[in-house]
Amino acid sequence: MNIRITASLFAATSMLAFAVPAFADTDLKIFVSSQHQPDVWRKVLDKYEAANPGVKVAIETGGNTSEAQAQYLNTVMSAKDTNLDVLMLDVIRPAQYAAAGWTSDFSGKDMSVYLPAYAEANTVDGKIVALPAFADAMFLYYRKDLLDKYGITPPKTWEELATATRTIAEGEKNPDLQGLSFQGKAIEGAVCTFLLPYWSQGRNLVENGKLTFDHDAAVTALKLWKDFVDQGVAKKNIAEVATDDTRKEFQAGTVAFAVNWSYAWTHFQGAESAVAGKVGVTRLPALGSGEQASCLGGWEWGVSAYSTHQDEAKKLVEYLSGEEVSVFMAANGSLLPTYAAAYKNDEVLKAVPWFADALQVVETAKARPVTPRYNEVSEVIRTTVNAVLAGVTTPEDGASQIEARLKRILR
Repeated sequence: MNIRITASLFAATSMLAFAVPAFADTDLKIFVSSQHQPDVWRKVLDKYEAANPGVKVAIETGGNTSEAQAQYLNTVMSAKDTNLDVLMLDVIRPAQYAAAGWTSDFSGKDMSVYLPAYAEANTVDGKIVALPAFADAMFLYYRKDLLDKYGITPPKTWEELATATRTIAEGEKNPDLQGLSFQGKAIEGAVCTFLLPYWSQGRNLVENGKLTFDHDAAVTALKLWKDFVDQGVAKKNIAEVATDDTRKEFQAGTVAFAVNWSYAWTHFQGAESAVAGKVGVTRLPALGSGEQASCLGGWEWGVSAYSTHQDEAKKLVEYLSGEEVSVFMAANGSLLPTYAAAYKNDEVLKAVPWFADALQVVETAKARPVTPRYNEVSEVIRTTVNAVLAGVTTPEDGASQIEARLKRILR
């Protein structure tokens, strides 16, 4: 989807950028995850450079999963490398990076302008350690044309979804058409895969800093996904599927339903998409009579503590986390805004109409545990989910393994 960039969109931002004297002869480098529209961020940075003569901003991209990006950034930060000035961080990482002393504080910043979840995610021990880049949550994408063809309404429960995939499969008789794609690979997305039906049962992993693991709910959650594999709703090798694999499969027209983040929408509507104009988006289903739950996502801008351009980098991050940029990235990159008002913005809704219903999902999406030891929590869950889906362990044993290991981590 090609959206024309209007001059008016950045008028207010340009005025703000000019309001503070530009820093002369400054070269900044920012790290942007490769799957989150670096080409669109480049247009934003071009505008910033035009408003700040003498400042040049280079983009470094890397990793198509949160783990790959974190692994690289952890290495850079551990080495106290001054090469990177600004870091794009998964919403689960600010607490970890702050605890390690890898990011600089934004003292005095008014965080009330952002959606509450992101103000909270970027505030650690009373210190503002990063600013929001964009919001996110998981959604259910579906083939509107196929549901219309078979008179199916978007499913509100996972059980309804399984039934819908069987109806479509029987009618299409296409062995290459999958029912549902989700993240089964041992990546961060698999943590959300586990939590969606777990949360739907009204259970939480952590409350007030203490582990509140429900073994039976965990077994039910793991069994749901394994049954989908065994019943043919999902493909046999779903344990190899990462986030962008799901996006590519759905975009190629080989999937009826897909669990993914907001960034996928632009790809689905692109010139190379086999499903452009045929895609619907809705809230993720509930498990039985439980509540519909989504996993809170989003990405944040952190300034490296080792940057030799602290003031310049912070000024850039203030710009990138501003409302005008948030609106632009929503309209041109399908990245959910971190400002509530932007969900009613005419330009955003013209480009991405379904964002009109996205705010409620983002505001009610559940956050993964915020802890400096989150990497260990994530590793336990994602590797166990992967093992269950691969048939290496059973849902019952998987739940017991998660419980035992989390008890040691979150004492």
